[in-house]
Amino acid sequence: MMPVFRSRHQADLLTLLLLHPDEEYTLTELADRVGVPLTTAHRELARLAGAGLLAERSLGRSRLLRANSSHRAFGPLSHLLLITFGPHLVVAEEFAELPRVTRVLIYGSWAARYQGVAGGEPGDVDVLVVGSPDRAEVYAAAERAETRLGVTVNPTVRSTARWEMRDDSLVQSIRANPIVVVSEFDEASATAPTVDTVMPR
Repeated sequence: MMPVFRSRHQADLLTLLLLHPDEEYTLTELADRVGVPLTTAHRELARLAGAGLLAERSLGRSRLLRANSSHRAFGPLSHLLLITFGPHLVVAEEFAELPRVTRVLIYGSWAARYQGVAGGEPGDVDVLVVGSPDRAEVYAAAERAETRLGVTVNPTVRSTARWEMRDDSLVQSIRANPIVVVSEFDEASATAPTVDTVMPR
């Protein structure tokens, strides 16, 4: 990825906050969304707040944090985070409304770099959509993500059965390498997506 941040935890927290500058989060919400221990999130966020990159306010007993969009580094830093650590958030948002989808994940070079596997800069983002969506809607979502990220987004669709049976060569390859699961849906109730990071399995 971009080795200019203290850690991936710091970069993930910054990405979530700076790419959603109108949103406020509690410390617990940020730790849960990024998947880091509460103590780690507290330490990293305290550093960022101390540098003026975050604004905070109290609401009852809660401490609400958001990006400080008036900081002079906000614009360039947001763009840097978008193109390096942001693709999974953008893909999650743009693919969120697809019907008849059980899972959306990123695989390939971007997922490998995100998981810490050494290599060159990713030239595109490979997305697997699991389910039976309308393919035109899938390609439209990919185009929207491309516009925001400034890189090619390559969508592929596989049925839930083929994903679970693992008798597909592409599915086998994806499962054998680093992936980032950006959205998972309850097939019966179509619940809201969750964001997670998953290593090979």
